Amino acid sequence: MKASTAKLGPNIIGEIEARGIKPGTVLSQIEMFERGLPPSDLVRPCTPGDGIVRIRNEAESHAHYYESESARRSIIKFVPASGAASRMFRELLAAGQGGALSRGRLEKAAKGGDRDSEAVLRFISELGKFAFHDDLESALEKNGYRMRELLSAGEYGEIVRHTLGPGGLNYSNLPKGMIRFHKYPVHGRTAFEEHLAEALCYARDGEGRARVHFTLSPEHTDIVSGYIDGVRGIYERDGESLDVGYSVQKPSTDTIAVDMENRPFIGDDGKPVFRPAGHGALIENLNELGCDIAFIKNIDNVVPDRLKEETYLWKKALGGYLLRLEGLVSGALLKLEGGGGHKDTARELGELERMGLEISIPEEAEKASRGAASALLVSALRRPLRVCGVVRNEGEPGGGPFWVRGRDGSLTKQIVESAQVDMGAPGQKAVWESSTHFNPVDIVCGLRDHRGIPYDLHGFIDRDAGFISVKSKDGRDLKALELPGLWNGAMAFWNTVFVEVPLMTFNPVKTVFDLLKPEHQPRP
Repeated sequence: MKASTAKLGPNIIGEIEARGIKPGTVLSQIEMFERGLPPSDLVRPCTPGDGIVRIRNEAESHAHYYESESARRSIIKFVPASGAASRMFRELLAAGQGGALSRGRLEKAAKGGDRDSEAVLRFISELGKFAFHDDLESALEKNGYRMRELLSAGEYGEIVRHTLGPGGLNYSNLPKGMIRFHKYPVHGRTAFEEHLAEALCYARDGEGRARVHFTLSPEHTDIVSGYIDGVRGIYERDGESLDVGYSVQKPSTDTIAVDMENRPFIGDDGKPVFRPAGHGALIENLNELGCDIAFIKNIDNVVPDRLKEETYLWKKALGGYLLRLEGLVSGALLKLEGGGGHKDTARELGELERMGLEISIPEEAEKASRGAASALLVSALRRPLRVCGVVRNEGEPGGGPFWVRGRDGSLTKQIVESAQVDMGAPGQKAVWESSTHFNPVDIVCGLRDHRGIPYDLHGFIDRDAGFISVKSKDGRDLKALELPGLWNGAMAFWNTVFVEVPLMTFNPVKTVFDLLKPEHQPRP
């Protein structure tokens, strides 16, 4: 190792260790840059009957099972929430840099095909439909402006600035979860609040406590925790409480950047450059939750109360499906630990396969002794378990469920992102484009084994499932390494079941205009 670390140099090693990163980890990352990361080998998309299970007629049964069993389990709702709201307002931010936001200038630019100007005009024309309208009007009045007068005069600059900037709502500098998404008669709700309301309906333990965990950017932790402390009382009722936790992506999960010759990239300040390694680093946060079951859902996928009942039904149905799968896995493992063999577990394995969890028995098990064969089957069964809701693909960008060929020749079900696929390789683009379903990040995870022992999630990561991209810093190109995504490579060696869920359970808010969709508006 000394010879290997010598190429880093003592100054670089000092910076690495100051971040809590081992030099050997950085050397492994540099080796990845040198050899490249293999793309996913898509065999075919998962489809209903071939990798995707349909349970619509059984959803209520599974939901009732979850309700009857969940009180004895430790449950948490895990919400990746570090996304910045600035992405929602990209067009408004761009238009604000292009000159005065007067009606005349914007209309002229829009006629010339300027989409940012079109976006501002649409934003203004639909202003009354946004849940943050009254907050915006109050912020304007506080600074001596009247919204009605600005609208009448066609002077939209202050309206946009008070939406996005300091002194107003400051939305361009806040996390997405703090944007007021939905109108209610008394108190409009932010995305954070909708998640609190949801958690109390399907993530409660036997004592009426709902645990929610948000992952945040470090700069937002104080403002978010203070905000949630101020509103949580609105949702807590007699006998029900919220236990809200927070964490940030650890600096020790950052990855080193390299130059185009795969040497550590040294910035103009003389220090090696590290970059956040993507949401795959959140496997560290998930690993530390200390719970039996985790529901994972993105911060922007929420609906108002009038549409929540079906959402709750399907969350509970996925949870019940997971618990039934866990029961079968536990039964099989207890038989194997009691000296049973493959034949003794035939009922459990057959039922697991019927429910969409195909347990592959390695070929060597057939030639192995009874004890060795049982050990191989235990290894295949004793893994973290996830039930992933998938929806019909309606053209949303993002990953989907596929059958993927591993480097050992095995065939497994994976959630794959387009960045993981070599679209130029023979047949790969055609397989990608033939996909019928989409991953909406609606996942229920079983994090303990049949003995109640927490899995160490580090042991089930495909560390070659990340990807390398070219960025720039200080006017120079660099290569950046993104770790395997949380629900991609970071869960690659989990046992996985895909369940089709209704499209109405997937209502993401990627731009501010998504809030104008009927699903996010008050009842017509």
